[in-house]
Amino acid sequence: MTNAKRAALLPVSFFRRSAEVVARELIGAVMVSEVRGVRTAGRIVEVEAYLGQSDPASHGYQNRRHAQNEGLYGLPGNWYVYLSYGVHWCANLVAGRTPNEGAVLIRALEPLEGLQAMRRRRGGVGDRILAAGPGRLTQALGVTRSLDRWPMRGALVQVYRGEPLAPPVATPRIGITRAVEWPLRFVEGGTRWASRSG
Repeated sequence: MTNAKRAALLPVSFFRRSAEVVARELIGAVMVSEVRGVRTAGRIVEVEAYLGQSDPASHGYQNRRHAQNEGLYGLPGNWYVYLSYGVHWCANLVAGRTPNEGAVLIRALEPLEGLQAMRRRRGGVGDRILAAGPGRLTQALGVTRSLDRWPMRGALVQVYRGEPLAPPVATPRIGITRAVEWPLRFVEGGTRWASRSG
């Protein structure tokens, strides 16, 4: 995969917009990891927007603030990485112009580069599910809490411009219990690499 090397790294200004806009426009972008000297990459095909203090499903709802969600209060374009259900790391990019305005959860990738490393990290699962889910993709790319609060542009995991192969489709978010019906999950139309079809 050579596109990530030639494509432009997303600027900080890309993230100084609402999480909903950023989420939609991240579809098709390429996420590249150089963790532990191993290069892996994938096209973003599924994301979810979270709207910070006004979103009941956000970790920062009503401006709750503690050591585990401090990344949400960082600068636009910073990583926010948290542990889900005590098992899986989930990678988000902070969005908006003010602290805790929003973040975008990266939910699924189409694997492009470093598939051998991804397969090894994921225990030999089939390629279709190497990075189909927020915990699966962080495992495939070697992402851990150590990425939390890093500016994306200076981190070992970066995101480059790309284009969706088909227009993104908006659906309700999944895997949450509050504000489930908000149509803030965006999936590349027709992709087979998403975490699930609905």
